[in-house]
Order: sequence, then structure tokens, then C-alpha cells
Amino acid sequence: MRKIIVLSIVAAALAVSACNTISGVGRDVSAAGSAVSSGAESAKN
Repeated sequence: MRKIIVLSIVAAALAVSACNTISGVGRDVSAAGSAVSSGAESAKN
């Protein structure tokens, strides 16, 4: 029973850290997209 509890806690910790990582990647991609859009607008004008 104790092993199941420990494994559950470890799995939950990994799941939470994975969500944070994916969220961070999403913000980075969004920032890169904004930079490209801004550069395109500057080149257009």
C-alpha cells in the first residue's frame, strides 16, 4: 500500500511539472510569433 501512495505522489509531481513545462513552451512560441509579426509589420511600412 505504501508503494502505491509513493508512486501516486511521484506521478502527480511529474504531471504538474509537465504542465508547467508545456505552458512555458507555449509562452515562448507565442513571444516568438509576436516578434515575427512585429518584424513583418516593420518591414511592410
